[in-house]
Amino acid sequence: MVCGGYVCTKNALCVLNILYILVSLLLVGVAGWGKWFDLVSSIRVVAGVIGVGVFLFLVAFVGLCGALKHHQVLLFFYMMVLFIVFVGQFSVSCACLALNKDQQKLLLEVGWNKSEATQRDVEKTLGCCGFSFVPINGSCAASCFDIHPETCVTCSTTILQYAGEVLRFVGGIGLFFSFTEILGVWLAHRFRNIKDPRSNPGAFL
Repeated sequence: MVCGGYVCTKNALCVLNILYILVSLLLVGVAGWGKWFDLVSSIRVVAGVIGVGVFLFLVAFVGLCGALKHHQVLLFFYMMVLFIVFVGQFSVSCACLALNKDQQKLLLEVGWNKSEATQRDVEKTLGCCGFSFVPINGSCAASCFDIHPETCVTCSTTILQYAGEVLRFVGGIGLFFSFTEILGVWLAHRFRNIKDPRSNPGAFL
């Protein structure tokens, strides 16, 4: 059977959803590993990554079941959810690629002010203190603060050195997966409208 028929479309949809399941398990594993080894102390960050992993796993599981059973309702639900995810992810990816330096700094400052646990993680990992200024009379998790506080650099200076590259990387990865999602939508739509050659030729699928 030529590619594009029932079996080929089914296999392609199954492979795509197995890939999504592996990615979801990787996300959950990395989040758990980071929390277990105290690399990330923010519960919100860990919970967010695990939540994304669980959501992706559920969507991929629905798509895989729909592909294996040629289930019209599951395939339609999978197609709709995946399209909504595609729109959101494509928009965020384009925004990551389009942010300038001032917008990057503003976005980072908003995220910085939302969680003190994240602030400590960043200060400890990058060896910086504060966002816009070093809190000489305050506290800081960086090692330089205990020795010579005046030698510490602000975290905004350190982060902005790599923010552009990180955002381009994240935006590129997001665009790649967004196109796999639209591929999944197309495969699910195509598969729903293909008759199973093993079924009754007069049956409507």
